Amino acid sequence: MKDFIKYTTATVVGIILTSVIMTIISIVSIAGMIANESVSSKIEDNSILRIKLQGAISERAEDTNPISMLSQGEMQDIALDNALVALKKSAESDKVKGIYLEGGILSAQPAQLQELRQALLQFKKSGKWIVAYGDQYSRAAYYLCSVADKVYMNPIGMLDWSGMASSPIFYKGLLEKVGVKMQVFKVGTYKSAVEPFVCEEMSPANREQVQSYLSSIWGNMLKEVAESRNLEVEALNALADSMMILALPQTSVEGGLVDRLCYKDEVKSELKNRLELKDDDNLTFTTINDVANADGFNEKIKDEIAIYYAYGEIVDDKAAAFSQEHAITAKEMTKDLQDLKDDDDVKAVVIRVNSPGGSAYASEQIWHEVQLLKEKKPVIISMGGFAASGGYYISCGADSIYAEPTTLTGSIGIFGMVPDASELLTQKLGLNFDVVKTNALSDFGSTGRPFSEEESRMMQAYVNNGYELFTGRVAEGRQISQDSVKVIAEGRVWTGEQALGLGLVDKLGNLDDAVASAASKAGLEKYTTSTHPDIQPWYTNLLDKTGSDYMDSQLRNALGDYYPAVRLMRNVSKMNPIQARMPFDPNIR
Repeated sequence: MKDFIKYTTATVVGIILTSVIMTIISIVSIAGMIANESVSSKIEDNSILRIKLQGAISERAEDTNPISMLSQGEMQDIALDNALVALKKSAESDKVKGIYLEGGILSAQPAQLQELRQALLQFKKSGKWIVAYGDQYSRAAYYLCSVADKVYMNPIGMLDWSGMASSPIFYKGLLEKVGVKMQVFKVGTYKSAVEPFVCEEMSPANREQVQSYLSSIWGNMLKEVAESRNLEVEALNALADSMMILALPQTSVEGGLVDRLCYKDEVKSELKNRLELKDDDNLTFTTINDVANADGFNEKIKDEIAIYYAYGEIVDDKAAAFSQEHAITAKEMTKDLQDLKDDDDVKAVVIRVNSPGGSAYASEQIWHEVQLLKEKKPVIISMGGFAASGGYYISCGADSIYAEPTTLTGSIGIFGMVPDASELLTQKLGLNFDVVKTNALSDFGSTGRPFSEEESRMMQAYVNNGYELFTGRVAEGRQISQDSVKVIAEGRVWTGEQALGLGLVDKLGNLDDAVASAASKAGLEKYTTSTHPDIQPWYTNLLDKTGSDYMDSQLRNALGDYYPAVRLMRNVSKMNPIQARMPFDPNIR
């Protein structure tokens, strides 16, 4: 009997292990096939670059799980770095004749859209054409498509041109229901990241800054679309006030937003005419990834300008990340910058920052490493969608800073946030706490009780010291007095356009402008660019992510309506208590 159980158990274990191994081999094989297909794509003669404006724009292309790619179908994000490379190559290639923009529902940060739009306009300078068509256009998609030579829409299509809004979610009421109170310590009248946890609506100061930067962003979009469509800004604003998304499609034509209403087959006929093809000939489309990965465009030169992508929230380590999204980890970034400093082939470094901030401690460590790097070679900052609070902290000490007009930056301020879950733990869950301690403050930070008056005073003093350090770093990097920094700090968010006038950035420009500046400072006429850090294989954190997803699903099922608050508390508890960051979700749309 014992032998039977032993052999049966061994057989079952063997079957399970074999299944696991075969599954891993299958997944890796699929990944390998996809990777091999994307290494070097061939572009056919008489091709059209088709860009589907669906999903979202991400800062950088990452190695994607092949199984998720299959499930997503055509709804895949646009990687901004790949898109910019593809547009440059398409302008230079005699095989790519034009671009077909396919409108849809697109989500992106305003500065990402602005940089992609600039690249489309640069493509048009090559003398090639752009045609846009959509069954529906979100505001972001239309903003990009407005650069096209012709903009077409389905006869029963929709176009959203309704202005911008920010609708942050406030958690105070939900936290009160579950018995949690946030103990907040901050410096900065406009430091609004804590408001969702302690308020039920925006403070007057926060409302003022949000109205200011939204108006700046919208003003840029109006001006650029008006120029491309040969319209007046006032006319575009009037259309935005008229609920275009519910208007008859013909209204978009009459308002000058669209050239003609037609079906997709009619647009394809026009594309064939532009390529001088016959009606029965097939159109040849290529994609952003195909063009970006195509060979034969780059000349390898020893002298390099390194482009380092720093995007996501700033954390001390991966375990402290507020979400599953990409994060800037201080330990990893400082090591990477050290490697770039010691690489003799790298003559200058451009740090591409797209971050709302995060841990104040981690930001200080990265700032220090930037200073060491700057002692040896030029360091230029290129700001993406966000470079605010901690994102500005790691930027302020560079040789020069470039920002898009619609970049959100500034937010120079510090806050601390520690949950008091005593009501949840004692009254709702029935847990009681006792303590034995050797010193008066040995149990400092316990979530089973609120801070004492003395502890609160000490925490506020600690945050004040962090603010002094932050504003001092900005004053040193921008070469202005600390008192002058404090006048424009107070946690206030500015657009890149506004920040230029305040001296927080040096020039308005995109990543290409920053690279050109780095080359000039390094005295380089010829150079090649390299991107850092290396892209990690998609399966690197597969088990960690699977475990995290499983825990989330179990919590969601068990807690129901209370799940968002408890998940929020779990994430906040992992963060460094002292933060330099923008609101967790400004919900700009």
